[in-house]
Amino acid sequence: MVTVAGVDSSTQSCKIVVCDAETGAVLARAQAPHPDGTEVPAESWWRALESAGAGRLDRVDALAVAGQQHGLVALDARHRPVRDALLWNDTRSAGAAEDLVRELGGTGAWAEAVGSVPLAAFTVTKLRWLADHEPEAADRTARILLPHDYLTWRLRGADAEPTTDRGDASGTGYWSPATDSYREDLLALAFRGRTPELPRVARPAELVGRTAAGTPVAAGTGDNAAAALGLGLGDGDIAISLGTSGTVFARSATPSADPSGAVAGFADATGAFLPLVCTLNAARVLTSLADLLGVDRATMETLAAQENPGSSGVVLLPYLGGERTPNLPHASGSLHGLRPDNMRPSVLARAGYEGMLCNMADALDALRMVPRRVLLIGGAARSPLVARLAAQIFGVAVTVPEPDEYVAIGAARQAAWALSGAPEPPDWSARTSAEVPAPEDSAAGQEVRAQYARARQSLY
Repeated sequence: MVTVAGVDSSTQSCKIVVCDAETGAVLARAQAPHPDGTEVPAESWWRALESAGAGRLDRVDALAVAGQQHGLVALDARHRPVRDALLWNDTRSAGAAEDLVRELGGTGAWAEAVGSVPLAAFTVTKLRWLADHEPEAADRTARILLPHDYLTWRLRGADAEPTTDRGDASGTGYWSPATDSYREDLLALAFRGRTPELPRVARPAELVGRTAAGTPVAAGTGDNAAAALGLGLGDGDIAISLGTSGTVFARSATPSADPSGAVAGFADATGAFLPLVCTLNAARVLTSLADLLGVDRATMETLAAQENPGSSGVVLLPYLGGERTPNLPHASGSLHGLRPDNMRPSVLARAGYEGMLCNMADALDALRMVPRRVLLIGGAARSPLVARLAAQIFGVAVTVPEPDEYVAIGAARQAAWALSGAPEPPDWSARTSAEVPAPEDSAAGQEVRAQYARARQSLY
């Protein structure tokens, strides 16, 4: 049997799956934690990969790494990090994003140049922050990598040529999916004239080298592009991922350029495109609310199910860590509509679920696509209540694939594709766990969204 491994180096942990290269059946799994924070040593990702992959990665026929997008790994001339990596969820570069948008001539200029308008998450804004706040570190920066680039390079050894791919490069703010090329002028603009080396952009199904043990390594990609590949996302499908952050994305044959900045015009891992809307807050809303109520998630779900739609007039705006869509990097979470007669744990629990999903519904609206189907994935999607409320609030039928590590599976599928040399990825079909039909009466979901919109508009 030919086997392949996929690595998901996420914000929270390194997850590895080993799959049958022909069918995609998962044969083995492993996981190791990452440190908390919005800046971490890049070396910690490597240690987690070594820990989770021990005894596994040397026995597969090929592997690929998918990683959290946007993170800034700045290396000196001797390939050593000049500082801890800045992650996508580090919002201190929000002011830098505003400056860069203004300096290039507005949001439309950025959308035309690279398909996306830079926000605090983007690598290009972190470069500006580094140049302005840590100029000595910026001066020592000889090479820029993304998290997945760093791990792919470490797997192949320090003498290997660093590589990236279209999917991850499209989240930097200085690579254009429409032209398949770097915009080094934007790199220099952001980094105050500095032009460090950038990784070569590998082809979607390219083998970029081998590990020390001789295992072929595929190009890898960003986490969202890997999730799309793992799901087998097709034309007309929209995926909504409810992880730490939330994402709404779809596969497209043509590049997108949204001057509002809500939709990021990313590339995917197959040579096509992946328009995407991201929120900073999704499953963390439920975890944080359960901690506030002093209950576990199962108990909180039971509490929330006791309440009717609308949470007795209580609305949670779930911007706990600031927000990316809408662009409110300095916002915080807030509760609206509290009265003596509705201050019950069950009401707060229901408001948490509805607030999270209303935020994702706004993201879905921003994509401006009529879905053939909506696929709900991520940790929070495992909740039956989340699926039911999603169908009600989104107003569409919802498919919940069987819970799995789709980012890691997507990386494994890419490795199998690169190993095979075939023109298309292998057919690995995601199994369905649940199908929730669209509501027959949309009034309840519409009122929940209207109540949420009123609270958001009153404050922002």
